[in-house]
Amino acid sequence: MKSQTKSIIYWSLFDYSNWKIYIAATSKGLCFVGSQNGPFDELTAWAEKHLPGSPLIEDQEKLIAYEKELTEYLDGKRKSFTIPFDYNGTVFQLAVWKALCEIPFGETRSYSEIANAINKPAAVRAVGAAIGKNPVLITVPCHRVVGKNGALTGYRGGLEMKTRLLELERQG
Repeated sequence: MKSQTKSIIYWSLFDYSNWKIYIAATSKGLCFVGSQNGPFDELTAWAEKHLPGSPLIEDQEKLIAYEKELTEYLDGKRKSFTIPFDYNGTVFQLAVWKALCEIPFGETRSYSEIANAINKPAAVRAVGAAIGKNPVLITVPCHRVVGKNGALTGYRGGLEMKTRLLELERQG
C-alpha cells in the first residue's frame, strides 16, 4: 500500500476486437489492467484498496501510449512492453512480478519454477497469492504461469482470457 499523497488515476475502456478491458494509469505509469469484459467495479474496488481517496478520471488521451502497446501485443506485433508502470507491492510480490516479466514470450513456467527463480522454493503457495495480486494483467505476464503438470490454473482475468493470451503467444 502506498503511503503518499493521492494520485489521480486516469482510466479508459480499452476496446480491441471483442476485448473490453478497463485500464488505468497515474502520472508515473500504468497501474491497472482489468479482466476481459470485466466490470468497472473491478477498477474502482482495486483503486479504493490500493490508492484510497484517489480520484478516478476518464481520460483516453492520457492512456494512448498504453493502449498502443496493448494493441500491438494483441495484434501479435509486440512481445514485451516498454511503457512505464506504477505498481506497488511487498518486496516478495515485486520479486514475483519481476520473475514473471522474465518468462519469455510464448513460454510458460510453473509456480514452483517461479518460487525457485526468486530463491524461495518452499513458497509456492505464496507465489500463487502474489501472482493473483498482479494489478497489470497482460503487461506483467502472469498468464504464462501454469500448474506443474501444465494445466491452466487460476487467473484474475478468468481462464478464458488466460487461454486466449497463451494461444496468441503460441501463434506469434
